[in-house]
Amino acid sequence: MSRVEESIDVDVPVGVVYDQWTSFERFPEFMEGVEEVRQLDDVRAHWRTKIAGLSREFETEIVERVPDERVSWRTSGDNVKHTGTVSLQAIDGTHTRVRMTMDFQPTGFAEKAADKLGVLDRMVSGDLRRFKQFVETRGAGPTVRGDGA
Repeated sequence: MSRVEESIDVDVPVGVVYDQWTSFERFPEFMEGVEEVRQLDDVRAHWRTKIAGLSREFETEIVERVPDERVSWRTSGDNVKHTGTVSLQAIDGTHTRVRMTMDFQPTGFAEKAADKLGVLDRMVSGDLRRFKQFVETRGAGPTVRGDGA
């Protein structure tokens, strides 16, 4: 297993960050390689990705959800194996620290080589930078919650 840990501070309140982060169907707007996320129910989502020319489809399951604090998930099925947590920490009333931790099992030569070269670390770092821009441009405006709330 390999691990990626990245964090970024965003200039919006923790509640806004949580609301945007749990709007899973918006992920293609800021996540590199994510073509579609379709919410199946309160805990499952279907993903379609294309990274470095490799297309994959898989499902994730939310295994822990603590509003304004963290969301943890794991993949289901055999073709993609990873788990992760996004933790949120209010710095003050208008700033939030977002920390992503992912454990994954690279399969095949290309994924193992990309892992050794730190490609996923750079992708996650870029995704968090794009998320920062995404959430800050939306500010405290209305959002659609993806957690059934």
